[in-house]
Amino acid sequence: MKKKYRLLYVCLGLAVSSIPAQAQHKDIITSREYPQGYFRNPLNIAMDASGTFGELRATHFHAGDDYRTQQRIGLPLHAAAEGHVSRVRVQIGGGGNSVYIDHPNGYTTVYLHMDKFNDALTNIIRTEQYKQQLFDVDVIVDPGVVKLTKGQYIGNAGNTGASGGPHLHFEIRDTKTQHPLNPQLFGLRFNDRFLPTINNIMVYDLNDDLFNEHTPRRAMQVKAVRNGVYTLAQNTPIKVNGRFGLGINSIDRHRAGGFQNGVYSIELFIDGKAVSTVVFEELDFNTSRGIHAYIDYPHWRRTKAKVQKSFKDPGNPIEIFKVLKNEGVITLPDDKIYDAKYVVKDVAGNCSELNFKIQNGATTQGAQQKRHGVQLFKYNAENMFENNDIQINMPKGVLYGDLDFTYNTAPQPVGGYSLIHRVHNNLTPLFSTYNLRVRPSNLPAHLESKALLASVENGSEGGKFEDGWVTVNTRNLGSFYVAVDTVAPTITPRNLSNGKNVSAQTKIDFTIRDNFSGIQSFNGYIDGKWVLMEYDPKNRHLWHTFDSSLSKGQHIFKLVVIDWKDNEQVYEAKFIR
Repeated sequence: MKKKYRLLYVCLGLAVSSIPAQAQHKDIITSREYPQGYFRNPLNIAMDASGTFGELRATHFHAGDDYRTQQRIGLPLHAAAEGHVSRVRVQIGGGGNSVYIDHPNGYTTVYLHMDKFNDALTNIIRTEQYKQQLFDVDVIVDPGVVKLTKGQYIGNAGNTGASGGPHLHFEIRDTKTQHPLNPQLFGLRFNDRFLPTINNIMVYDLNDDLFNEHTPRRAMQVKAVRNGVYTLAQNTPIKVNGRFGLGINSIDRHRAGGFQNGVYSIELFIDGKAVSTVVFEELDFNTSRGIHAYIDYPHWRRTKAKVQKSFKDPGNPIEIFKVLKNEGVITLPDDKIYDAKYVVKDVAGNCSELNFKIQNGATTQGAQQKRHGVQLFKYNAENMFENNDIQINMPKGVLYGDLDFTYNTAPQPVGGYSLIHRVHNNLTPLFSTYNLRVRPSNLPAHLESKALLASVENGSEGGKFEDGWVTVNTRNLGSFYVAVDTVAPTITPRNLSNGKNVSAQTKIDFTIRDNFSGIQSFNGYIDGKWVLMEYDPKNRHLWHTFDSSLSKGQHIFKLVVIDWKDNEQVYEAKFIR
């Protein structure tokens, strides 16, 4: 059944509703009721946010709330409610050490970037790591294995995975769908009395069917006239002509000078009628990468400013739009002046609004875009392009909108084995991967296994040589050429040397690096037996913690590190324990 939403035009006491409600929380838009008081703070310190649900990250919408841990590693974590552990995971990058707890009320809580697990979970993880002889493992746990009471200790908060500092990333998911939900809707609220900040808006002339870096844009500066109320800096009607769209740059803070967090909802009205409503209540991991088409991606690549578009690209599968009239594309029927309003709220109900006017104007129509491409790629069809040196196969669903595809070449770079192939540009986002094949030139047979595709913008794209081509599946557009990687990773011991007595040490540490294709695997051995090596890619730190069962006396340690082109580096040393 389709969800119903209540659209609340509430700022400074003014309320207009347009759709029947199922649920409401302090004048914010919701689609369901959420249990209050069921979940507890997973930490024993006051809740303090460094990141919030729906926040705009580089490649995804943030799927949880980030709890500050006083810049410390090791604060104890507790089950937010009664339940059982359903999954425990160790990941290189991503969430690092993580625990999933299923609760009898149909929700799952998730705890990421942990420093360590409790003893029961450590035993589960260690057993699987030694079974698979891998550091990064993902274990599904049967319901009866680890049962928890509310508040029971599950481990310590940390800084593992793709974490920029010590904190807890906490999620609440719908157990059936695994869709993350905004944790603050469950009563786990951060103290927040600050209104969202509106930085500016953008006007897009959309008379051309293609949205891209050439679409005419006009940034409109704003000014605050009183607390939470904004107008345009130049308070005259915005002139438009034909089809146009709007976007807004807005953030939320919980304290003066605090972190720039995401807002909860953005509503756009023209003469009191809802045009577009975005709500960060629920997300879907399968479509979260659609953030690249939700924001003005070319503008972000150029300026790092994130403008949230109030119109939707036809191929964007995200479902955060709860109202979207005509896909958010606006056309004014006459020359009268129209009242426009943005209403922006955080999840606490703090509200800011921007009031402005728009009007048709004969001289404001954006110039028709020039076509520069060699082929028009359709977002809703498979697209192929090829010549003697390159093949591109882009399945349906990769593009967010039709693409005026451009292609040309540049001379072969030093150390390269092909021309540089300029495959459109890096200002166009892709939702999923396409297959790119480049024919190498003068590639010696003994280097075929070391060949990969390199990106001028991003370094190694990976790939392999097959059937006379170097091929890779990639989400990137840009400039590519064939390169080779023949250099093995490096291993630098931090606290071990040959013959060293390590009786006073609990572990041995190393720094590992690779110059191009990246680390594929690492394996440690003591006296020929595999031992667990733990890895933090943020600082290239690799280590082994000695097991208490290791006998006293002399031992031989061996470390093997391999990159993605199978270049291998081996380190060996004797030590005394």
